[in-house]
Amino acid sequence: MISTLLFESFNKYARISETDFEVIEQHITKRFVKKRKTLLMQGEASRYIYFVEKGALRSYSIDKVGNEHVLQLAIEGHWIADLSSFVSQSPGNINIEAIEDSEVLLLPHHDLESLFEQIPQMERFFRQLYQRAYVTLQQRHHAAQSDHAEERYRQLIHEHPYVAARIPLIYIASYLGITPESLSRIRKQLFS
Repeated sequence: MISTLLFESFNKYARISETDFEVIEQHITKRFVKKRKTLLMQGEASRYIYFVEKGALRSYSIDKVGNEHVLQLAIEGHWIADLSSFVSQSPGNINIEAIEDSEVLLLPHHDLESLFEQIPQMERFFRQLYQRAYVTLQQRHHAAQSDHAEERYRQLIHEHPYVAARIPLIYIASYLGITPESLSRIRKQLFS
């Protein structure tokens, strides 16, 4: 078995039998990724959806003046992709990079489509995963427009306590849409 963590992930939203999981594993490749290594570059079509087995990854875009904007932070047990590119199989606008030395499981798009036919619960799982990703995106957009930076930081740490310990502040600030200096002030106020 490749990953107990992956099996548990599938069974959060769909019941995947061990037999079906063995079929799924045949389509998955494990890759070791060094810190700061890029898995996907802007302009490439996302051929894979990635599952973080160990380590941490980030997805980000780069604006016209060269500023990075972190879109997603993923540690063990999380999925990450340029979802728009992955679903459409067209060139994307997102980069995916390892924040730490990581072990990542890759599931190719064409294999996933085949697995949907073979294992209906896979389609259920990914529908749930995509829906949750969309809801999270809407919540982040709403929070960026209506909540103060301190509230956004508190919420992030409440929902994902690992973030402060494992993710560099520059990436957390970018994820929250604030400057690293603002984040430092917020942290100083909260912890003093």
